[in-house]
Amino acid sequence: MKTLLPLACAALFAATPAVAHEDHGKPRFGGVVAEAGHYQAELVARSDTLTIHVTEHGNPLPTAGGSARLTLLVGGKKTELTLVPAGNNRFEAKGSFDIKGAKVVAALDVPGKPPKTLRFALDDTPARL
Repeated sequence: MKTLLPLACAALFAATPAVAHEDHGKPRFGGVVAEAGHYQAELVARSDTLTIHVTEHGNPLPTAGGSARLTLLVGGKKTELTLVPAGNNRFEAKGSFDIKGAKVVAALDVPGKPPKTLRFALDDTPARL
């Protein structure tokens, strides 16, 4: 009986991280997710707005005082954009964007975290256009 208790405790603790991260990597705002070390970013791309939501272990990561730059690559055309902090955990740019089939490189500088570069691939899904 004494042998089973440590084994049961070990199994319980080993399973805990899987439960805490079950939503890790899944889009929460209808976009595309990329990993950035301990945090993740979700790019929600519409023809008039590009938004990046930043979270750490599922919790919003404040972007105030941070910066973000996007490079859009579409059919050989390269467009560079600056996104500004927009709310608790978002960077955003407004305008008119050609995003069908775009490859996106994002350079994020979130306060208190090392700068990260992430890559996203946008398809032709109508929900994002």
